[in-house]
Amino acid sequence: MTVTTLRPNMGHWQERVDLAAAFRWTARLNMHEGVSNHFSMAINDEGTRFLMNRNQVHFSRIRASDLLELDANDPDALSGPDAPDETAWGLHGGLHRLCPHARCAMHVHSIHATVLASLADSRLLPIDQNCATFFNRYVIDDGYGGLAFGDEGERCAALLTDPKCKVMIMGNHGIMIIGDTVADTFNRMYFFERAAETYIRALQTGQPLRVLPDDIAEKTARELEEYPEQAERHLSELKAILDFEGSDYAS
Repeated sequence: MTVTTLRPNMGHWQERVDLAAAFRWTARLNMHEGVSNHFSMAINDEGTRFLMNRNQVHFSRIRASDLLELDANDPDALSGPDAPDETAWGLHGGLHRLCPHARCAMHVHSIHATVLASLADSRLLPIDQNCATFFNRYVIDDGYGGLAFGDEGERCAALLTDPKCKVMIMGNHGIMIIGDTVADTFNRMYFFERAAETYIRALQTGQPLRVLPDDIAEKTARELEEYPEQAERHLSELKAILDFEGSDYAS
């Protein structure tokens, strides 16, 4: 069980703890980008109020109490000493305004996913079980227009309006993963990076690929979507490891 110290007047504590654990483990997997990249979690029914990491803090140091609480419709969000990173606001603010089904959002420039996003053909072919997880469940953005300030962020968000597609392969950029909870989203991000690594390494062999038939890939994706409690158990185990090590992520 995660050991937490509840801070006074700080709501949505479980979401904060889960996000902080996801940040810490993403750093451990070397899927972070220095003090860049951001995760967010909606905390109201409309999805417009959300938690997000502070500007330019390393993932390995983020604590539950450090997370900003923001309103996607607040024009003053970028003013003041606790203003979020402007590109994070553009990308995540736009997403939480336009896609209420995107309860949680994780954006990274992880190595293998970004290599995939840098190819002229950024499709992830279903060559194994992990790759099949994402069959017909991602979109490819091939219109990169620079840093994700307001207009660019909203353009990206518009590509995730289909609730079935929970991964955006951001051409020339990285990936955006969305989900219902922190556990759901982190698990999807983790396995997408694993799938991208397998695919990239398979391409590197120069040998013909053993691509699954569409019907088997779709069947596999559906079966994995319905697999019980896998995402929740994954995150729970990671928090148990952090707790055993004496991490302060839940403070």
